[in-house]
Amino acid sequence: MDRLTSMAAFVTAADLGSFAAAAAQLDQSPQMVAKHVTFLEHRLGSRLLNRTTRRQSLTEVGRTYYERCKIVLAEADAADAMAQERRAVPRGRLRISAPVTFGAHSLMPLVTRYLRDHPEVAIDLALTDRFVDLVDEGHEVAFRVGPLNASGLIARALSPYRLAACASPAYLDARGTPAVPEDLTEHECLGYAYWPRPAEDEWSFVGDGSKRTVRVRSRLQVNDSRALMAAAIDGYGIVMGPEDVLRDALISGQLVRILTDFTAPSRPMHLLYVGDRRQTPKLRTFIDSALHAFG
Repeated sequence: MDRLTSMAAFVTAADLGSFAAAAAQLDQSPQMVAKHVTFLEHRLGSRLLNRTTRRQSLTEVGRTYYERCKIVLAEADAADAMAQERRAVPRGRLRISAPVTFGAHSLMPLVTRYLRDHPEVAIDLALTDRFVDLVDEGHEVAFRVGPLNASGLIARALSPYRLAACASPAYLDARGTPAVPEDLTEHECLGYAYWPRPAEDEWSFVGDGSKRTVRVRSRLQVNDSRALMAAAIDGYGIVMGPEDVLRDALISGQLVRILTDFTAPSRPMHLLYVGDRRQTPKLRTFIDSALHAFG
């Protein structure tokens, strides 16, 4: 006999109090329900139900086995449902939160590609650098750059968000090229800041087997990396920004990477979502796409 079928018959008989009632619900004969219970008892070597002509009750072993059977059957139902959902077509509206610079520059190609692949899904993408509470604000998934706070969310690690320090050739011709991080104290450094966090006044690099941290001066502070890049291209100062944002300007020669003997910092990046055994097809497929693109 199939053990899961026998477990279902046993649990139903225990819940309803008789083989006859269980048989009616399971569309079986009372004799078949009895055979399922007997099969389990022989397998376990213990009686599960005390049976008389008027009533039945769980034995001590039966009570413990009954609770475990309910868990096993629930897990089996969840596995079946998950398999069915994986065959389902993703559809509906997906709400996503991401930091402004990462979302506008790096994430958008993934979003548009995902929408082309899944025509029955719509996406609301909220770009903000403030902390977003997924549950309170109704977002299903969020990208987060930087250290994580303790929460009940599932966090999937993505590739680090790498930064680079660079300046325009005109600026370096006029002010000189820093050779070590400590030289930055004599330069105009462009500061990234957003409410409620002020611009970082310390930049860190790794080189010569140690971490080098230097205090920098930022007369210009902006809450958008692309605006800082524009100021750097204009020759105003040195920018520390995401490699993805700076890449085209570096390739074209508008900007030049500095301190190449040192490694600029990188920030951890994670994909966050609420833990749920039964993810919707739209959420599951988007998570898979994000892990493939940024994992």
